[in-house]
Amino acid sequence: MAPLLNGYTNGASRHLPEDPSIVASRFSDIPSQIDIPVTGLEAEEAVEVNLEELLDDPTELCTLLEQEGVGKHYWMVIALAYAKQAKVDHAIEILSKGLGTLNRGNPKEKLGLLSLTCWLYLWKSREAPRVIPEGQPVNETRLKDFYLQAATGCLNEASRINPAFPPLFLARGVLYLLRASLQPHSKAAAPGASDISDRVETLRQSIKCFEDALRVSAGRNMMAILGRARAYFSLGKYAEALDGYQEVLLKMPHLQDPDPRIGIGCCLWQLGHREEAREAWERALDLNSESKIANILLGLYYIHDSSHYATTDPAFGPIYKKAMTVYTQKAFKLDKELPLTCATFGSYFMMRKSWATVDNLARKAIEHTDVNAVASDGWYLLARKEHYQDRPDLAKANDFYQKADLARGGGDKGYLPARFGLVQIQILQRDFDGAKFRLEKIIQQSKSTEAMMILGALHAEDVFRSQTSGIKEDRSAEVKKATTLLEAVRLAWKDPQKKLTPDTSVLVYLARLYETDQPDKALQCLQQVEQMTISDMPNKEPPDGTEADEAWAAKLREQLSPQLLCDIGCFHFNMERYDQAREFFQTALNACVKAGEKDEGTDTDALVTTISYNLARTYEAAGLLDEAKQVYEGLLARHEDYTDARTRLAYIELRQKPTDDGPKAMAALYETDSTNLEVRSLFGWYLSRAKKRAPNIAEDQEQRHYKHTLQHYDKHDRYSLTGMGNLYLTTAREMRRDTDQDKEKRRKTYEKAVEFYDKALQLDPRNAYAAQGIAIALVEDRKDLTAAVQVFSKIRDTVKDPSVYVNLGHVFAELKQYSRSIESYEAALTHNRASDPQILACLGRVWLLKGKQDKSPSAMKTALSYSHRALALAPQQIHFQFNIAFVQIQLAQLIHILPESQRTLEDVVKASEGLEEAIESFGEIAQSKNPPYPRHDIEQRANMGRNTMRRQLERAVQNQTEYEEKNAAKLQEARDLREAEIRRRAEEKRRAEEQKEVEKQKIREERDKMAQLSRELAEKRAEEEKRRDDAEYTTDEEGERVKRTKKKKGGKRKKKGEDSDTGTEAGDGGEDKAAKKTRKKKKAQSTEPSSAAGSSNEEGVAKNKRKRKRLARRGGKEDKFKSQEMIVDSDSQDDERQAAAPLTNGQASNDEDGDTQMRDAEDEDGENVVRPKPRKRVIEEDDDDEEEEDEEEDEEPSNKTTAEIDAEEHGGHKGASFADNPHGDPVDESVGAAGDAGARELAMSEAPTVVS
Repeated sequence: MAPLLNGYTNGASRHLPEDPSIVASRFSDIPSQIDIPVTGLEAEEAVEVNLEELLDDPTELCTLLEQEGVGKHYWMVIALAYAKQAKVDHAIEILSKGLGTLNRGNPKEKLGLLSLTCWLYLWKSREAPRVIPEGQPVNETRLKDFYLQAATGCLNEASRINPAFPPLFLARGVLYLLRASLQPHSKAAAPGASDISDRVETLRQSIKCFEDALRVSAGRNMMAILGRARAYFSLGKYAEALDGYQEVLLKMPHLQDPDPRIGIGCCLWQLGHREEAREAWERALDLNSESKIANILLGLYYIHDSSHYATTDPAFGPIYKKAMTVYTQKAFKLDKELPLTCATFGSYFMMRKSWATVDNLARKAIEHTDVNAVASDGWYLLARKEHYQDRPDLAKANDFYQKADLARGGGDKGYLPARFGLVQIQILQRDFDGAKFRLEKIIQQSKSTEAMMILGALHAEDVFRSQTSGIKEDRSAEVKKATTLLEAVRLAWKDPQKKLTPDTSVLVYLARLYETDQPDKALQCLQQVEQMTISDMPNKEPPDGTEADEAWAAKLREQLSPQLLCDIGCFHFNMERYDQAREFFQTALNACVKAGEKDEGTDTDALVTTISYNLARTYEAAGLLDEAKQVYEGLLARHEDYTDARTRLAYIELRQKPTDDGPKAMAALYETDSTNLEVRSLFGWYLSRAKKRAPNIAEDQEQRHYKHTLQHYDKHDRYSLTGMGNLYLTTAREMRRDTDQDKEKRRKTYEKAVEFYDKALQLDPRNAYAAQGIAIALVEDRKDLTAAVQVFSKIRDTVKDPSVYVNLGHVFAELKQYSRSIESYEAALTHNRASDPQILACLGRVWLLKGKQDKSPSAMKTALSYSHRALALAPQQIHFQFNIAFVQIQLAQLIHILPESQRTLEDVVKASEGLEEAIESFGEIAQSKNPPYPRHDIEQRANMGRNTMRRQLERAVQNQTEYEEKNAAKLQEARDLREAEIRRRAEEKRRAEEQKEVEKQKIREERDKMAQLSRELAEKRAEEEKRRDDAEYTTDEEGERVKRTKKKKGGKRKKKGEDSDTGTEAGDGGEDKAAKKTRKKKKAQSTEPSSAAGSSNEEGVAKNKRKRKRLARRGGKEDKFKSQEMIVDSDSQDDERQAAAPLTNGQASNDEDGDTQMRDAEDEDGENVVRPKPRKRVIEEDDDDEEEEDEEEDEEPSNKTTAEIDAEEHGGHKGASFADNPHGDPVDESVGAAGDAGARELAMSEAPTVVS
């Protein structure tokens, strides 16, 4: 059933009372006074009792009633009068005494009093407290349950007297409803299982009672329908409840106490139709402006509507103000004890922190309500009051939250805000596991974004605590859970329907979680925080006349948190975006200054120191060493004991002046801060660069330094462990491997290095340098190239250091994957190592190997180019010179062995020149002080080039010269042949195009001829149409051009010589039925009969004979329009009539009826005659044959005029010539006969044929 609005069902009209404003109120049938008859006096005398001014003590009145022995009616009326004045206890006392006086009479007399007593107890139950009020003694307080038990006793006593007493069914149904309101909600049943809790069973019993009340009242008890709808609503069957409320409204449109529109609105609200619910409540308020229920429900509607907006949204204020001041405040003024109003106003005072008022209103809502949900709201208000105070009582808050949850069923059916409050209490009590468990339950049921945010934050805090504690645990699962939950919250912000306000703490948590593995996402989160903070600034728009540029954006950033700006700058620094990092660090320093100006009590010194250090590190990474030194010195001027700044200054001095001021600065730093691990690490790095190589590792200064650090300062110092591993790895690489003993010693040294690396990785699994050392050991010791590639590939994704790419290049070269090796070396060049000669030399080596593998001179030339670049960067390195000479020798050998077709004379000549340079270079290298290889080997290589390869290249030059000369002749011949073939094809193409052009010209000429012929035919056709129009139209007496009239030919032809009158009479009365069926209509173009036409009958007869012969010749052919028998039969009958009775020209005109039919046909159809196409087709073919035969058989000279010939050619048009002849000149009979026959044939071709 559709919702009832404004007292109608979907606009259906109802017959309403004449005055809808007259509404029956409760106790309206109680009289203002009552006369109690008195015995012993005159019969008509009685005691008058004023029911509007009752006594405070009804004892005397009860005594009077007992003495006079009045009937139950008097007891009930007086009790109701007391109840009308809200003196329910006196009313119950009167009824109790009345029941005592009726004990001696008929028991059925007590039913009315018992029923009324039950209703009064139910009334008292509605007003009694639900729980014992705080501060009141337990024995003196009567709760709702007490009055419900009293009402149950009355009902049981009445049922023993008469169980079928109709008022008992309704009372018992209400009793069950009130009893169900005190019973807790059942917990969620298993899927598919029925709910058998006490509350549900009680509500089902109430429904049965209401249905019994309806049964005995034949469906007229509206209160029973309302009670049943209320029970359905309590069971959650909102559609059935809606049907009940609508039924009541349909039958009693002006019922206002109780108002079914309230119930309709509540059902619609639960069904999700918020606007329809509001309309129902507004209609109830229109009918009764003092309805406290309608007012508070509308207030709740607008409070719910305001919850869709943030408190900072301009739309929030007006809606919330309307909810509280227009509706909720009015409802509170109408009834200050209404539980729903108290609970609603309690939330308002909660925001104002009026704790006493909140406590009072919440307890009223709990004590006086019959609805569990309202009681839950009251408990929730008390819990929040205890939770949000300056000194919260967490035990009480936890207890109240649990009661609020249980009032709505608890478990899966409980109150979500109360369970959320329990989570907060658990977090305050540091019960994180319990809070997580409860939050996961909440998320499974409601997908609450607040629950997901808190649960994600709890998982994130676990991860952060694990990181700071130093305990090595696998927290990847917690990281994944936290990021998933927080990203879900972040995604929910984008849904416009949810209207959620973004929380920057979510983004900060996500940034910390992404910091290690996905720094780009972490930076995006911080940038979003920056944008959100700027968007919330009141003065974010630039002044008038200016544009929002980078300067304005930087000015806005200065109002942000310095910590946020510093974090963004650090991410830019780690991504090697040094310019952007510098800008953010500088802006952060300005923000610190502004923060200090706003709040002088804020200590910004620590922030300024940290941000300044970061700025100096950015200058240093960008190569601006002077600016970095200036910032470090400024920090030291403010804080002399700032060791990190002194360490960086010493490092800069080492880089700028490695032989002078650098060592001095390093020594001074180490002397003052030798206990600092960072200083000791830098000193170890300095020793690795400046020390002299010791023959024994035990005597190495760097090894002693690291060992001292590990023994006396920190045995878990990761830098010292990695440095020790590097020392042993370098030592093992340089050890001899001639004998097995040497090899075993070398292997153990590698194992020692791996032990140090492994220890460092245990302390820091992300130590990429230690992992790289293990990979190098795998390659050099065990030749495990595949495992090394996997390790290097993982390190490459972690450490942005060129050494990783160099090592990858080495491994790929050993695996003979030269292309990937070249890519790795080139990647190392791009990482600030473009001027590293070692990497260039490695590239030259790999290109050489690739050229030898592919036998590619171009690859060897590339190797030679890289070798020249390496020598240019380090000309004092003699091994680079050796590399160039070696590549030149290899290139000469390759050019020599290549076939003549794969090389050129230029390549051979250049290879010969390079060989000469190599021979000279080998001689110089062999004479140098420290050659890279033994002198004897180098001299032998030079002699081989001088003696063998030189002669080989000379012969190669001669052979290549002869080959290229012969090849040039062959190429020229082939080139000539190709050019000749190209010319031949071009000539053939030209001829084909000429032939095609000739054909196109012929086609154009033929088209022109066809177009000319078409134009001539069109002109001829136009002339014929013009002649036909001239023959069809004539000029009337007034000089206007009109169409000639056409007449139908009669059934019988007139004899020659008869006048038109005789022909008319014969046409009117002399036709028989057979003649009418076979009669042919002809086109009559003349309105006057002409006697001159009679002379042409003989010629017409001859023509008909020829036609019969022609039809006889074609008798065996089929016609696709009509059967041949019908056509021949019709023509034969017509011809027989013509032969038997030749007609005169006067007889050719139709009779009056036929003329009238012709005119009617012209008026209705817009055409002269009806022309069926099949018959017309056959006659036209006959006409064509006739014309051909006329031309063949009747070729006789004739002295005719051009007009006569035209008229003869067009058949019936000749009649028009006679009519248009003003002088009536005689015309040749042959012409007239021809015209008459033509008119007949035209009529035959256009008139419908009647077939018998």
